[in-house]
Amino acid sequence: MQHRTPLIGRDDDVKDVAETLRSTGAGARTLLLTGGAGTGKTAVLEHARAAAVQDGVKVLRLDWEEAEGPAGATALSDAVCRVLAKIHDGRLPARITAVRRVQLRTADRDGDLPVLSVLGDMLADAAQYVPFALAVDDVERIPERTADALGLLLRVFRPAGVPVVTVGRPPRAEHAGHAQLLAAVDRVHHLAPLAPADVAALIEQRLQGPVEPDLVTAVLRSLGPLAGNPEAVLSVLTALGERGTLLELDGQLCLTEPEDRLRFTTAVPRAAWPDPAVDDDTLELAAVLARLLHHAELRLTDLDFLPPRHDGPEVLAVARRFDRLVADGVLTTDADGLIAFAVPALAGALRTRPTRQDVRAVHARVAQARADRLGAAATGALEPRIADHVAAAGPLLDDALAVPLLLAAARADARIRWPRGARAYRSALRRLPPHDARTPGALRDAAGLGLRHADYGGVLELGEPLLAGLAAHPVHQPELVFAARTWALASLHEHRSPCGGYTDPRYRAALTAVPAAARLAALGDQYGIWPTPSGQPAADATEETTRTTATRTGPLPAPAELRLLAAAAGPATALEDARRALPAEALSDDALERLRLAAAYGDLAGALQTVLGDRYPGAGHSTAGRYHAMIRNYLAGHWDHALPAAVRIEARGRSGGPPGVAHLARALAAEIHCFRGDFTRAQAWLDLVPDTVAHPLAARARLVVRHWSGDADAARDQAWRDVARAREAGLLAGLERLLMRIAAFGLMRDDPDEARRALGELETLYEQTASPLCHEVLLIVRGLVHRDADSLLAAHRLVQRRGDLHLAWLCCNHLTDIGDDPRTWLAEATRIAHRLHIGRHARTQLGRTAQRRNVPLPRRRPTRQGLTAQDVRLIGLVAEGATNRQIAARLACSEKTVEQRLTRLFQRTGCRSRVELAAAWLDGSLARRLPAGAARPGTDGAPATPPADPAAATPGW
Repeated sequence: MQHRTPLIGRDDDVKDVAETLRSTGAGARTLLLTGGAGTGKTAVLEHARAAAVQDGVKVLRLDWEEAEGPAGATALSDAVCRVLAKIHDGRLPARITAVRRVQLRTADRDGDLPVLSVLGDMLADAAQYVPFALAVDDVERIPERTADALGLLLRVFRPAGVPVVTVGRPPRAEHAGHAQLLAAVDRVHHLAPLAPADVAALIEQRLQGPVEPDLVTAVLRSLGPLAGNPEAVLSVLTALGERGTLLELDGQLCLTEPEDRLRFTTAVPRAAWPDPAVDDDTLELAAVLARLLHHAELRLTDLDFLPPRHDGPEVLAVARRFDRLVADGVLTTDADGLIAFAVPALAGALRTRPTRQDVRAVHARVAQARADRLGAAATGALEPRIADHVAAAGPLLDDALAVPLLLAAARADARIRWPRGARAYRSALRRLPPHDARTPGALRDAAGLGLRHADYGGVLELGEPLLAGLAAHPVHQPELVFAARTWALASLHEHRSPCGGYTDPRYRAALTAVPAAARLAALGDQYGIWPTPSGQPAADATEETTRTTATRTGPLPAPAELRLLAAAAGPATALEDARRALPAEALSDDALERLRLAAAYGDLAGALQTVLGDRYPGAGHSTAGRYHAMIRNYLAGHWDHALPAAVRIEARGRSGGPPGVAHLARALAAEIHCFRGDFTRAQAWLDLVPDTVAHPLAARARLVVRHWSGDADAARDQAWRDVARAREAGLLAGLERLLMRIAAFGLMRDDPDEARRALGELETLYEQTASPLCHEVLLIVRGLVHRDADSLLAAHRLVQRRGDLHLAWLCCNHLTDIGDDPRTWLAEATRIAHRLHIGRHARTQLGRTAQRRNVPLPRRRPTRQGLTAQDVRLIGLVAEGATNRQIAARLACSEKTVEQRLTRLFQRTGCRSRVELAAAWLDGSLARRLPAGAARPGTDGAPATPPADPAAATPGW
């Protein structure tokens, strides 16, 4: 039997149709399967037919398209005769003769009832000998008279014992024949749109593998009201495959292009454009509108400017075509007259279609008409949306009109709709001559607007105007200095080195000309952002701090604060000197340790939040902000959330836009995979980290991945070289973890001399940094080298207080070996190992330690009856309406496992059905149903709390 691809989200629909097809004999029923275009009606019919045939039912198609003769009873008779010809019981000639005889007898009469009566009798007679079911597809395309005849046949002369399934779109009121069909069936089954969980499963099925959740979200948003339409979903996925914009990372497919570029293929789905007979002029109008709306807002009053000649007949013709597009659901308008495409992916497909009309000229006419009536500056102030039309018009509008309008619009939108205001500033700066007196002020305002709203990608787009302005004006002009410093801060947040290979030498020269910006960019060396040293000077301890005192109350770090940020990665003496330059109340001891921790992980956003406090505008959706969230999840033990964050950072960095990649995020992902035992993925992530990255976090990832991959000697030698390189670069924060791993691997290889050497380096490092982080690691390594349980206990208390789950696991692991109560420490180490999904190699070592201490490994029994993260995901899928098969596909388990887990959930929560479980989840009452003393979601070893979100969470620890 031919293998069929599973039909996602239609199990109940297939079952219902198949039951109708099986109802041969006295209980025969008729069913109309209906749904919008592209919902999968034919696929459901095919799967139901296959299920019925497998059960021994003969299912025949009524091929009305191949029928001969005029529409009506004649065509229907021919189609029925073709059905009868497929029933081999020896009575075919008699049935065909009876039909033809009645047709001849009634040929000169006006009436089809005798023919329909005989057709019903012949079908019933055939069903007595060979039971069969009848299927009719695409009934909405049946000619009106033929549909009317079929409706009468099923309603008045229904063939006894023959179940009939008709399939088609919902009947329209103006088609009386199709309405007759609706009245003739026993029941109507409507195909609903797919649920979001089903759409995700369909995408994974089509792309043949797991996908990143952001890809599913982007596809759903691009489809608008067609989000649950299978044909529309598959069309978008086909277009993505054609353009090659999917990237596989960590076994998941990711999107590497902006969401607004998702579109249908050139064969637009029927549901997106209901009218197949659209004329070329209407299609041309739709394509022009798609291009216009991609760059600017369009209102009903702007339609008058679409025709090149503003005369009555052409305007009326455009209005008629526009009304038709609205009536077909292609376009929408709101109460303010704002025009939009109902389905964004349709607009994307239309933008690929060439147009006869120059779209830039339309933008120019819209802007010119407003400016002629109000004046350029007044137009920008009163109608700031016109700025987007000016930007899209390009050279078709004079700079004398465009620049005042753009600047006025930018100032008007700065408080209300700042993204549009930022675009207006950038458009104005592209037109302003560098020597113009307005250029420095516009650069300052544009940079300040982007900084206030953490739009670092937008600030980076000011690079070319900034270079031109610095070349045309004195570099010490305050406006230009502020813009240059803001641009340098944006390059740090988006991990785009101003001195890297992607930029030309002008950026390095510009930073050299503005020392304050150069010192800010140099933070990329201390925080592992630049793959190679930038060569820019660090913050100078002798710099006069009063030169930029005004910035101390703004979002940019003052010189003294910049010194503190740079010194966090170095020795304690430099850090204390930098701290003394600030007011005594500026930074507490706890804040100072958070700053050191941020430097140890290269977390720029966390460091800025610690130093600037409320003045920091946040990291937004920048690469630094996403990495900050990843670090928080890593330290808290939410590794299942940290890894997807690395994937999103990497995909965003390869999109070709301003964001760059985060090398430390790659290193951390490699480390997580290595500890989980997935050395292939760990090596793949590590291969992306250049060897020139000197930060200790990258070095420790190199050591652990290469050691466990079988190259222990080379890994050790490289680790010591990395220690020397980090010391030379002044990167002491985080170096303690690298030395700890060198010591641990030395003991594993029975090389106590190397372990003692690493301990000596750690003691020297602690003398230099006096860091609590270094103190924790020093206690751990002393405990390992000297087998001192008290030292490990002290370290464990400190690590628990700080909240580093992985380091706590290491302490428990070693206390199992040398502690006084191995059973307790073994249980805790096992619990954390399961929470972090530590790999087999580490668990094997733990098992050997347990054997050596003669204690049994604890069994993984649920000690609490709370909800784990897996339970929460399962309940969420149930609440979305997913079937057991769909849930099994999403959770990568069997349907039997899903049933067992649901049964346990019913027992623990007291819910008696899936509906009750979903309702309790949605109204928040599920937590109250858990037994007393049970862990609630977000507690215990497998938390259900959501991951840290760089946009929603406050950048802090």
